[in-house]
Amino acid sequence: MWIASLQFFSFRNLVDAEVNTSARDVFLVGENGQGKTNFLEAVYFSSYASSFRSANDRDLVKDGKGPSVVIAKRVSEEGGNGKTTVKIENGKKSVVIDGKKVDDRKELLSVMPCIVFCHEDMAFATGAPENRRWFFDQTQSLYDPLYLDDLRNFRKILKTRNNILKESPDFAILDAIDSQLAFYGVNIMKKRTESARLFSEIFAPLYEQVSGISNIQIRYVPSWKDGIGDDAGEVVEFLKTKRENDAAFGATLSGPHRDRYLFTHDGVEFARNASTGQRRLLALLLRVVQARRFLFVTAKKPILLLDDVLLELDPEKRRRFLESIPEYNQAFYTFLPEEPYERYGKGDTMVYQVADGRFQREGL
Repeated sequence: MWIASLQFFSFRNLVDAEVNTSARDVFLVGENGQGKTNFLEAVYFSSYASSFRSANDRDLVKDGKGPSVVIAKRVSEEGGNGKTTVKIENGKKSVVIDGKKVDDRKELLSVMPCIVFCHEDMAFATGAPENRRWFFDQTQSLYDPLYLDDLRNFRKILKTRNNILKESPDFAILDAIDSQLAFYGVNIMKKRTESARLFSEIFAPLYEQVSGISNIQIRYVPSWKDGIGDDAGEVVEFLKTKRENDAAFGATLSGPHRDRYLFTHDGVEFARNASTGQRRLLALLLRVVQARRFLFVTAKKPILLLDDVLLELDPEKRRRFLESIPEYNQAFYTFLPEEPYERYGKGDTMVYQVADGRFQREGL
């Protein structure tokens, strides 16, 4: 699936327009703050009905005035046409796919999957543990909707449990809650364990290929450990031993919401002592492997969104990084005017100069 055109109204700083994107590679060239990243965000918004930069939909609405609308006209590899419309109006969001209203955004995952490479990805390498959990959860959810269901159910039950702990820790009620928490938590842990193993098998040789540094591993560290966690019954018993402590803090202090992922080099934590360039490359290659895993599991080629990702790489690492990108249906790149973007183009590459939220087509 690829995007033949993208239309937007009242979205960020973009001037209302429909932009032809009927090429495998689309280059957006312009100074910072002109709308390049906002365009990528509009593509992402049409794919997932969410932003990769902000958790607040109001940030997407131009000047606070709505409705804000993004329309992606799609073309399948078989030649079929489709249209996805995502709208924010009066603080509410709606999604329509091929004329049918979608009630669960999970349905979008199989329509037009995107993988985004952006500066915010550095948080996966150097940020808090929840950033890495989010990344690996997203990776699994892209091709495993049952995992997404388990996550949703776990979070719902966790919220209920925490409310009980804060207000009136009735242990009789917790008996029922804990069995549900353990059931979904164990499902999540099993899939995270296997996913981290498979991910690391691809990531380690890829990082060595691009950077020259060998034996970088991804280690999954579950919160429920020391022999528990494989069996829901054992988890329930463990949670009972922790109730008093959880009640004192008014929160559940163990479980998948406290799991960690570590990047190690020869068994020692890598990201903490790595250079900025090594961390940046680590974040970029996490996205490459995410795309490769998606392609391998689903046999579907994703759309790639690459936001100024080549700027901070030296020429050799840039070449190796571009060689590492898996097959894709379509890719959108952003460049500053002084970058040698012409050398990366192909015969059918579309190039747009971006200024003040407007897009002007130019030849390559």
